[in-house]
Amino acid sequence: MKTDTVFKRAFNDALDLVAKLGDGEQLPSEPALSARLEVSRTTVRKVLQAFAERGIVTGGGRQRIVGSTAAASERFPEAETVTMAEQVEKRFMEWMLRDNARPGTAINELELARQFGTATTGIREFLNRFQRFGLIEKRPNAGWVFKGFTTSFALELFEIREMFELRSAQAFAALPEDSPLWQQLEALREEHHFLLTEIERRYHDFSGLDSRFHRLVNSAAPNRFIDSFYDIITVIFHYHYQWNKQDERQRNEVAIREHLTYTEALFSRNAAMIELACRAHLASARETLIRSTSGQDPAA
Repeated sequence: MKTDTVFKRAFNDALDLVAKLGDGEQLPSEPALSARLEVSRTTVRKVLQAFAERGIVTGGGRQRIVGSTAAASERFPEAETVTMAEQVEKRFMEWMLRDNARPGTAINELELARQFGTATTGIREFLNRFQRFGLIEKRPNAGWVFKGFTTSFALELFEIREMFELRSAQAFAALPEDSPLWQQLEALREEHHFLLTEIERRYHDFSGLDSRFHRLVNSAAPNRFIDSFYDIITVIFHYHYQWNKQDERQRNEVAIREHLTYTEALFSRNAAMIELACRAHLASARETLIRSTSGQDPAA
């Protein structure tokens, strides 16, 4: 169930949080946990109840303390913390990368469902969702065909992303002081700093953090049409890091530092600083994307 998936993911994320705090440290408040874990307060309370039952935390209310069993607590398997739609998306992109899918590659719903261990309806929903972006095409009586992720496609996609994010970044700076987005931004800043300390062995984790960071910035200027469009942006920019392995650790470290500069600019609320930091980071991301996709384009 979706609710269980959200709870299990929040449970694992909260375990990471208490591990950083250490034994005897006080937990953040429920609103702060809700912001940091990006879940509702109802889910936070469910996680805290599970923690109390396992001895991971003691006390209650504003006086919850990390217990001594936190480090040894068993996590939920990753497969149980990801929705079926996300699993299909992840496996499809991995299939595309692993099989080096080229324009014209046939996509067989039944074969993918067998490989992914899911129903064909899940595969069909995913394919239908991305058909409108031109990555895949449904041909009468011939199934699906992969049309290719080319450099020209990437440039068109990036142009939209850049226009929207610059607008969103300025809207973020105009948020009131009590907006929960500031707490979420602070939590992400801490995650960036922590990942920097673990960069040698965890640099692969950056793509997920990158997606969450940019989604947060864009949430300051909600737009139902862009929200739908952003599905494809998230997928492409999440996976483009995997298309080009060269200097991946170094590139991700640079991007983390750019995010931190970008974050400081947002906290400053200075429009000029924000535009400078945003444009600098997006320029780096654009360069990486083009390098990553140049081999996908027959004309390149």
